[in-house]
Amino acid sequence: MIRVLVVDDDFMVAKVHSGYVARTPGFEVVGVAHNGADAVRLVRELRPDLVLLDVYLPDVDGLGVLRELRGLADDVDVIVITAATDVETVRSAMRGGVLHYLIKPFEYAALRDQLAHFAALDRRLDQLASAGQADVDQVFGARPRSVPVLPKGLSTQTADLVERVLRNRPAGMSASECAEATELARVSARRYLEHFVSTGKAEVRLKYGGTGRPERLYVWLS
Repeated sequence: MIRVLVVDDDFMVAKVHSGYVARTPGFEVVGVAHNGADAVRLVRELRPDLVLLDVYLPDVDGLGVLRELRGLADDVDVIVITAATDVETVRSAMRGGVLHYLIKPFEYAALRDQLAHFAALDRRLDQLASAGQADVDQVFGARPRSVPVLPKGLSTQTADLVERVLRNRPAGMSASECAEATELARVSARRYLEHFVSTGKAEVRLKYGGTGRPERLYVWLS
């Protein structure tokens, strides 16, 4: 198992990201930190293989944590996960040797692809006694896409609208209720709702009535 430390100041975001890691085969969460000091301490104590590192932390920013981690005797691989989009932060992360940089918010598939890429590189390097140029080219070659692509026929703007409506209904809502709230056709609303279910951002709960088939209620998870 590849051991992962999740670092994020937001408790709910850390929980969501930990859930993403836990549902990815071959990975396990060994610890969670909500500030930079705890992140460095847990790396020393737990010796994880990979750190998912937020930039905005309450005591020291993630780039400062990254510099401390690079000074430790035992290096650890890092994927930055943050809402920071300024170029200087991206450049600093790259110079710090991070494996990748994921911009929040993202769907489970985006992190899953990066974790799978990390696992594949790890296996590849373990199999080599020495690396030739072809091996190095493969290791430093193309990375998986970080930006999830919506299914054909779905738009980002409408997906954002359906997400906002669903988030505002913690108890869940049916496709018909979503269609009414968003002024979409019921079949269109259902497609967006089912997309969120397939990507792990929502789940279906069945509401049983007196007779007939139970009603499908969609509930936002993250």
